[in-house]
Amino acid sequence: MGGEQFEQEEDAQGPMELLQSLRSKATELLLREEWDESIHVYTKFIDLSRSEISNLSGSDPDPDPDSIPKLRKSLCLALCNRAEARARLRDFSEAMRDCDRALEIETTHFKTLLCKGKVLLGLSKYSSALECFKTALLDPQASDNLETVTGYIEKCKKLDFQAKTGAFDLSDWILSGFRGRSPELAEFIGSIEIKKSEVSGRGLFATKSIVAGALILVTKAVATERGILGSGESGEKAQLIMWKNFIEEVAESVRKCDRTRRLVLALSTGQDEDSLEIPEISLFRPEEAFESSKQSLDTEKLLSILDVNSLVEDAVSGKVMGKNRDYYGVGLWTLASFINHSCIPNARRLHVGDYVIVHASRDVKAGEEITFAYFDVLSSPLEKRREMAESWGFRCGCSRCKFESVLNVSNQEIREIEMGLERGVDAGNAVYMVEEGMKRWKVKGKDKGLLRASYWGVYDEVYNSERLMKRWGRKIPLMEVVVDSVCDVIGSDERLMKMVVEGMMKKKKNNGGCSNVAEMERIMKLGKGVYGKVVSKKKAMKTLLGLE
Repeated sequence: MGGEQFEQEEDAQGPMELLQSLRSKATELLLREEWDESIHVYTKFIDLSRSEISNLSGSDPDPDPDSIPKLRKSLCLALCNRAEARARLRDFSEAMRDCDRALEIETTHFKTLLCKGKVLLGLSKYSSALECFKTALLDPQASDNLETVTGYIEKCKKLDFQAKTGAFDLSDWILSGFRGRSPELAEFIGSIEIKKSEVSGRGLFATKSIVAGALILVTKAVATERGILGSGESGEKAQLIMWKNFIEEVAESVRKCDRTRRLVLALSTGQDEDSLEIPEISLFRPEEAFESSKQSLDTEKLLSILDVNSLVEDAVSGKVMGKNRDYYGVGLWTLASFINHSCIPNARRLHVGDYVIVHASRDVKAGEEITFAYFDVLSSPLEKRREMAESWGFRCGCSRCKFESVLNVSNQEIREIEMGLERGVDAGNAVYMVEEGMKRWKVKGKDKGLLRASYWGVYDEVYNSERLMKRWGRKIPLMEVVVDSVCDVIGSDERLMKMVVEGMMKKKKNNGGCSNVAEMERIMKLGKGVYGKVVSKKKAMKTLLGLE
């Protein structure tokens, strides 16, 4: 039935006939998954039902004493169905309002409780969703839908446990070859707080010591956009289209959800960083109650927020898992947006579906700021890192940059090494000059790791060349010593991990297939720094490391 024809038939019907017609039409649209249209028709039905209930309540006497209870029952179901349609469009705020209005009519209405529970799950309110599904079991209809309800109850328990403990494990999904849909994860916030940062504006800080691999946070994106980019002009065009779609998705999420709007409004626009309010970490906990923000978010401000806070999935500090690996992706993860850059980063992230998992890539002390590498800080001397930081619109002042800046001011030898590298000097000779130079410059402890990280390219070339190792191997430190020192200051990196894995495989081949226990432990430790402790089974970690 066309829209105009339906409107004309509405005008020719009485109230009760019209209610029946509206209900039939709305149900048909709902079953056809035409969500917007069904919401429109259900709204007409709901408004007319309320009007009729009001009219009948005022009549003395009511010719049909059962008419008001019947209308109220129909109204309850209509509110529930409209909530279902709104939930499918991710308009969770309005869906919740409809569910609550329906439950005011019938407190244990099975279908409404099921719908509300699913909406609460969509909002990551696991314990509240659990109570909803438990209450649904009180309705007689639950006996016919016991498997569905108990399935949701078990899901809520699992996600609630993850949210409270951070006990995630992706091992089985990895071992299956990332088969099927990405696993649904809970939102989790570890031992962190938001404070004013010496690096830039505000940042995330550890409130307790965090060991390498331990989870820091898991959060779901406000919106993501993914696609395959071509090369040249077509790739640039595809990226612009993706960015446009991404902006529209975020704007829609902000419009539909009060909580999302408040979280996005808490992010920086890149202006007046020192005057920004420091939000409580509780604001980002889904179960926490919040006051709806009256502040508007215009397009210009939203664009500034997205420009400063959006994350790309293929970043140097990130690893994309599952089907997303084949795509270029961009997203907005509000709490992760507070993580600043450092050339001695202590955190990495995994992208799984629409979730980002942030974990420590090295041990983090209580009070230390959580940081990512926004760009490649391995094989990047000071001047190169400064150029990259400028392209991002900031100047890095981390302890590594300060150390190298002081060392470079009066050190002619470092300038000679860098000029030699530009001329293509023998990599073994460059490594030897750096190592011998550190003895003369009195570089000790972790500072050795900083310089080795800056010149990692030549170390990598030497350790991967049998010819260079024959010539220089006895004059330079063991590969394992260098890897450990670099990892100690910039955290685990896939390239460090790959070097150790390949070194072990060569030795294993030369030793007739025997593995060195100490080397395997070093590899597993590096693996935890790269992938986090969400990969608990050794077989799954070996699969990621290419050892299975």
